Amino acid sequence: MKTAQAWRLGMKDMQILPAPRHRAHLKKPTWIIVLVSLVSMFLVCAYVYPPRNSAACYVFSSSSCKGFPNWLPPAPARELTDEEIAARVVIRNILDTPTIMTKNPKIAFMFLSPGTLPFEKLWDKFFEGQDGRFSVYVHASKEKPVHTSRHFINSDIRSDKVVWGKISMVDAERRLLANALKDPNNQHFVLLSDSCVPLRDFDYVYNYLMFTNVSFVDKFKDPGPHGSGRYSEHMLPEVDKKDFRKGAQWFTMKRQHALIVTADSLYYSIFRDYCKPGMDGRNCYSDEHYLPTFFHMLDPTGISNWSVTNVDWSEGKWHPKSYKAQDVTLELMKNITSISESVHVTSDEKKEIQIRPCLWNGMRRPCYLFARKFLPETLDNLMLLYSNYTKI
Repeated sequence: MKTAQAWRLGMKDMQILPAPRHRAHLKKPTWIIVLVSLVSMFLVCAYVYPPRNSAACYVFSSSSCKGFPNWLPPAPARELTDEEIAARVVIRNILDTPTIMTKNPKIAFMFLSPGTLPFEKLWDKFFEGQDGRFSVYVHASKEKPVHTSRHFINSDIRSDKVVWGKISMVDAERRLLANALKDPNNQHFVLLSDSCVPLRDFDYVYNYLMFTNVSFVDKFKDPGPHGSGRYSEHMLPEVDKKDFRKGAQWFTMKRQHALIVTADSLYYSIFRDYCKPGMDGRNCYSDEHYLPTFFHMLDPTGISNWSVTNVDWSEGKWHPKSYKAQDVTLELMKNITSISESVHVTSDEKKEIQIRPCLWNGMRRPCYLFARKFLPETLDNLMLLYSNYTKI
C-alpha cells in the first residue's frame, strides 16, 4: 500500500511531457523544380543563340554583341567650320554637275619623272595609231628630258623639285592635273612614274577607263604604325583619325575628281602642315594618305579602292621589288595581267591580309593596266614581248 502511494506521489512530481504531434507528409516542391528547369533552359538557349538586341546584350554581356557604347544614341554631328562648309559646297557642286562628254574624249597620260623617260620607246609603241585619243604631260623634277618619240614632243610642263615622302610629290601631281585640265577633251587622267610600263594595248586601256563609273584611287584602312599610327591630332577637327586612310599614289581619275583635287585647298593644307616626315615623332607621307583620306571623306563610293598600276611588295622592304632584265618573261607579264584580286596588308601585329575582287562596273575583271618598277635594262625584253603579253 505504501509502495503504491509512493509511486503515485512520484508520478505527481514528474514533469508530464506533451505527446508528440504527428506531422503531415510534406508535398514535393514541384514548382521549384519547374522554375529551375525553365531558367536553365533559358540560359542555355541564350548561350547557343546569342542575343542580338541591345537590351539582351546588356543583360547577358554576350561576346557576339557590340557592347554598350555601340547601341547608345549616336553623338550629335559636329558643327562644320566655315572653311569646311565652303569647301564641301564647291566639291559637291562639282560632283553633282552632269558629265559633259566632248566629241573627242581623250585620256591624259601624266608622267612623274626625274628626267628622261627610259621607256619612251615602249610607250610610243603603245600610242601608235591612236592620235586624237590621248594627251601626254611630263613633269621632270631634276633635268629636262630628251624625247625620242613624236608623241612626247612639247609634253613637258613647268616643273619643280620633288622630294620623296614630302608634300612636293603631291604638288607635282596637282600640277600635272591642272595642266591636263586645260584641255576640255581630257576626260580621264592617269598618273604614271618613269618606271611604269603598259600591260594592255591602247584600245583595252581606253575602254577600261573611259567607260567606268569610278576613279581608280587606292584606299584601305590600316590600324598599324604605317597607317593610322601616322595620324596627327593637329588635323582635327577637319580630319578625324577614324577617317584616316592609306593607299598607293598611282591613280587614274575622272574629270570631276581631277577638278575637286585641284580645287581643294582646305584638306591639302592640313596634310601639307601635319603629314610629313618627323611630324610628332612619326613619319607621315602625304602622297600615301592625302588622296585616300580625301576621297574616303568626300566621295567614298566614287572610287575603286585599288590602283590599276601593279607593284610587287612581296620582298617586305621599304620599296617594292625592282624588275631586272632576267626577270622579264612572258610568264611574268601574263601572271600580272591575270590578277583579279586586290590585296592590302595591315602594318599592325595581326598583319591582316585584306583581299577584294576587282570589280569593273560591277563585273569581275583583271585589276591592272600598268605595272612598275621596271629598270631601264628591261626595255629590250619588253619591246620583244609587248605584242604577246598585251593580248587578251
